[in-house]
Amino acid sequence: MHRSTLRACASAALALCAAASASAASAPIEILFVGDSYTFGRVDPVMSYNAANVHDLTAGFDAVDSSGTNAFEPHPWGGVPGIFKEFTTESGLNYDVSISARNAASLRGQFLDSASSAWKLRENVASKTWNVVVLQDQSDVSLPNGKGKNADNAQFQAYVNQFVNFIHTGTAQTYTETQLYGSLANCEAAGDSKTSCGIKRVIPANTNASANTKVYLTETWARPDMVFAHQNTVPDPNSPSGEPIVDTSSTGGPATLYYTSLGAMTFDLHAAFAAEAAANPGIAGVIPVGDAFQLAVNQGSVQSSGFYDANGVFIPPTPGEPLDLWWDDDLHASKYGSYLDALVQYGTITGLDPLLLGANESAAQSLGIASTDAVFLERLAAEDLGMSLAPVPEPGNLALIGGGLALLAALARRRRQTAD
Repeated sequence: MHRSTLRACASAALALCAAASASAASAPIEILFVGDSYTFGRVDPVMSYNAANVHDLTAGFDAVDSSGTNAFEPHPWGGVPGIFKEFTTESGLNYDVSISARNAASLRGQFLDSASSAWKLRENVASKTWNVVVLQDQSDVSLPNGKGKNADNAQFQAYVNQFVNFIHTGTAQTYTETQLYGSLANCEAAGDSKTSCGIKRVIPANTNASANTKVYLTETWARPDMVFAHQNTVPDPNSPSGEPIVDTSSTGGPATLYYTSLGAMTFDLHAAFAAEAAANPGIAGVIPVGDAFQLAVNQGSVQSSGFYDANGVFIPPTPGEPLDLWWDDDLHASKYGSYLDALVQYGTITGLDPLLLGANESAAQSLGIASTDAVFLERLAAEDLGMSLAPVPEPGNLALIGGGLALLAALARRRRQTAD
């Protein structure tokens, strides 16, 4: 590694030390992650990871009414927020992390509490004044109409705006979705029925609203199960009924109707999130997780067999391939994908370079991610965020960066001991 690069790493480590010192001396940063199974990870080891240090705000709802949820997704959840929490702890940052999520939940469903009378998801958002709220919609809702089973860009825009207003101003409102979309025709075009469009929605005030809350949007990733031509009918090992991993039902339509490449889907996702962020000044930023997934695909640095290449061509699996960012259903993230997701969240929200977490990062060790893979994913997240364009450090030089990180850990431990 060049001397200039080492100096840059040392400077970055010192900057991280300064940020950690300032954060530890202040009150906790209250952060809420709002989302679905992408957020809580769907399967272990991610789903329950670090759950003891994350407030699972939906665990109590599930205990009262588990209808519509899956038995193989037991609470409490840690998920991506749990990994994020561990990153901040390692960095000496003081984040108090909560999650409000439900399987297959859209932002509309969360805002209207439509899944179950027992699941008060909008009320979770109003339960305290947050410093940061991260919103994630259903994976394909933001896409142009006709480009996915749940594609409804108008609904995506409308309910991102509803949540941002609810978080920032909290004004009570009563509306119909005909009024929300501007006309009955627009409402029906957004996928609602005439009856649904006319229902009076009564939204109480959010007494914990704050204009100072930073609201981020998580850009979801392109889905191989929506790329020509999947037709994968391998049974889902986590489903008691054994339905296929990939949706090939006539209801949703074959994925061949959607996209011919992962890149094309990422392009539409990126455009949708960028447009919404540009149109709503209440949005602090987009967390470009989907862009990071696509970056890995474009570089040819993730699994390319038993999978789809950047052109949407399926390649039969062979042993010894690189890591796969997607889980078995070609929809949810694998532990590697969730780890990358958390790294991009961490870099965006804290402003710190994920690469400085280093080869011995503890969440990776707990999740069974090799140190070389952890550093690769850290570099990928850093490059995605434009923070670190240097190549992955050679093993002999990782110790130099690790020294700075060890200093951070020592300082954090000393502060905790002093506080005790």
